[in-house]
Amino acid sequence: MAHRRRALGRLATFALSFGAAALLAFSGAANAAPATGDPVYFGVSGPLTGPNAQYGAQWQAGFDLALDQINADGGINGHPLRYIFEDSQSDPRQAVTIAQKFVADPRVLIELGDFSSPASMAASPIYQRAGLVQLGFTNSHPDFTKGGDYIWSPSVSQADAQPLLADLAVKQGLRHVAVLYQNTDWGRASKDVFARAASERGVQVVAAEGYQPTDKDFRATLVRVRDAHPDALVLISYYADGAQIVRQAHESGLNLPVVAASSVYSPKFLELGGDSVNGVTTNTSFFPGEPRPEVQRFVQGFRAKYHRDPDAFNAYAYDAVIIAADALRTGGATRQGVHDALPRLHDIPTVVFGKASFDPRTRRIDGVKSINLVVRNGQWALLDSTQAVASKQ
Repeated sequence: MAHRRRALGRLATFALSFGAAALLAFSGAANAAPATGDPVYFGVSGPLTGPNAQYGAQWQAGFDLALDQINADGGINGHPLRYIFEDSQSDPRQAVTIAQKFVADPRVLIELGDFSSPASMAASPIYQRAGLVQLGFTNSHPDFTKGGDYIWSPSVSQADAQPLLADLAVKQGLRHVAVLYQNTDWGRASKDVFARAASERGVQVVAAEGYQPTDKDFRATLVRVRDAHPDALVLISYYADGAQIVRQAHESGLNLPVVAASSVYSPKFLELGGDSVNGVTTNTSFFPGEPRPEVQRFVQGFRAKYHRDPDAFNAYAYDAVIIAADALRTGGATRQGVHDALPRLHDIPTVVFGKASFDPRTRRIDGVKSINLVVRNGQWALLDSTQAVASKQ
């Protein structure tokens, strides 16, 4: 038994060392001394409690993995990089309060978040006026980066994402769909883009029903949807409300194909939806089964640290910290330095996009990609043999 314990210990040490080595190799430089001295900070506004708390937990895992790599590789010019995470519950009012706190704290040199576009956009004017970059790395509202030259996002805009969702509906032979969408700025904008893209592709939206993010009972809405005789449901939802809609649709006998926005791609969607969500399709920019080397290095490092596979929101958070660190190193550890560096960054080594660069006109990553997924036997899986489809904006 003692021999077995020693062997298991050596195996665990090897796994952890392999994960760390994979991450350092991903950065392209593994010879710098570990960071010391006074830390450099970024601020995070996002949900740690409330209905979207799972997203905040996914973010933290990605942040911490990125910091392991960055600080082992010298940090920000020798200084360790750390973060201050304030819980907004992804509520616009709380996001505004957090923004006021961050802009008044001279330690915070760049802000990441909030999770939802409505929460982020409520806070954007505060960051813009104060000259503190807001990197909304999950903010896909088409108007988010229009808030000013301090507002940036590596998230794919819904102007690009929703046509890809319409393509996914067409791929499955759907022609008459009902759209259920969160009645927020993000949800309405996404619904409008989807409807236009669907019409251009010969898909008719026969019903469009908005609901509040706090709604729990969708049965009356589903009755109205049923009466429109769709051949599928399209969900512009997050994981919690999306799972509840699919459950209640099945309970009501509305057993239709479901195509959902990428925001449902979470382990919690599977947990909350149970067997009802089998067959749901979506698309995403990240999937751990994708064979690209940078994805597999990230997956190996994540498994070594957390003993499970990463999802898209782990990868988005990881990449956001890599981008922030690149800006801090390039421009210097000041708010103005970050602002001036972002348009000059090229070939940032991200997991989601590979070597990425910002388009200084849109302040978003140049290029979009999509991987089609389906829930199969309670697990996310590739919908077909197509690994990814990439295109330039």
